[in-house]
Amino acid sequence: MGDPKIKRSRLASEGVAAIQWVFFIFANTIVVPVSIGTAFELSAAEVAMTLRSSLVFTGIACVLQGIWGHRYPLMEGHSGLMWGLLLNLSSAAAVLGMDLKVIGGGIATGMIASAVFMLMVGLFGLSHIVRKVFTPMVMSVYLFLLSIQLILIFFTGMLAFTPKGTLNIPVSLLSVAVVVFVVVLKVKGKGAVSNFSILIGIIGGWIAYELFFSSTAAIPSREVKFSLFPLGFPNLEWGIVITTFVGGVLNMSNTIASVQAAGRLMGEVPAESRYNRSFSLTGLYTAGASALGLVPYAPFTSSIGFLESTRIFDRLPFLLAGACFSLLGLIPVVGAFFAAMPITVGNAVLFVAYLQLFGTALQSIQGTSFNSNTIFRIALPVLLGISLMMMDSAVFRELPVYIQPFLANGLIMGVLLSVVLEKAVYWKKYEG
Repeated sequence: MGDPKIKRSRLASEGVAAIQWVFFIFANTIVVPVSIGTAFELSAAEVAMTLRSSLVFTGIACVLQGIWGHRYPLMEGHSGLMWGLLLNLSSAAAVLGMDLKVIGGGIATGMIASAVFMLMVGLFGLSHIVRKVFTPMVMSVYLFLLSIQLILIFFTGMLAFTPKGTLNIPVSLLSVAVVVFVVVLKVKGKGAVSNFSILIGIIGGWIAYELFFSSTAAIPSREVKFSLFPLGFPNLEWGIVITTFVGGVLNMSNTIASVQAAGRLMGEVPAESRYNRSFSLTGLYTAGASALGLVPYAPFTSSIGFLESTRIFDRLPFLLAGACFSLLGLIPVVGAFFAAMPITVGNAVLFVAYLQLFGTALQSIQGTSFNSNTIFRIALPVLLGISLMMMDSAVFRELPVYIQPFLANGLIMGVLLSVVLEKAVYWKKYEG
């Protein structure tokens, strides 16, 4: 029999870790269905439905991946790559002269097609073929671009702006203070203080925001209008279908990068079966997401940054958090409370958490030597991707509308270029 005090202490620690996971999952989830609902002009009741569906679905997805899929504490959530792609496609409605429901229906078809592809890969054990395409160097490019894209998103999100478009200095300074606070806790803190710096930062920042500023966070409508395919019923608008399908296939790189990074963090080499099971589940989630009007799912590579920040690698807190998170979607009052969390504070804390992801990207190329020739292997796709991220997507309007979303997406283009370079060039020839 173990010491009861030690057991109670461990249970308390796991409980706090589970709460921290809940906040992390929530901060990464809440904005996505709301932004998609706004982009596709859904009603308040439909947005409320997609939001609650997102909460329930995400929690279940995390638990199933943790128990049966890849079996790592990795958040399964709305893919950042696909989120950006859907927003780009919605903004092309005016240029295409299409109704948003038609675009949404094409997206739904493309999502279902990519879901079937993922299911086939998982069920027939073909993940090794996919991994030959997404090589370690391609994954390094993906990690660099993903970390940069997320940091840009969260940096912009932690700043507040006035109705005139100018910087709201007091609220923005609070966000900067939260960033500094969390960094100090992480670096200077010891034990639990360092491990729970994310949670402490969210709670402290939220309290400070409520004390000094009036909350303007939107609370979801209590009215819920359930319907299948709220973005649009599946159709064969081939340009939209193909664009979404290709994006969905590239989204599989999330699984490979996440599982590989988690394996390195745990000091093990993931078995092939972990990839296959994870692809199978993500395929099912993607099909379900299409019916519910949600952004397709994928294991969050950014979870690695969270794990490295907290140093809590146990699965139990993660599984508890996933179960609790689903309950948020079933209890309107609780969901509304969490939805009132200041977005600027959440983004400020996530900004710090995802700085660790850049470190993961750096670690992924350790042991690889570069010279004046081989540096193109990583510099070209990464810097091209960053350049495209910095450009206004409006500059691509004169191009065929079906390729605009690709060219305007630095992450997609960088990864595609890396795949081409890895397959077209024999880099060992230039290493000498």
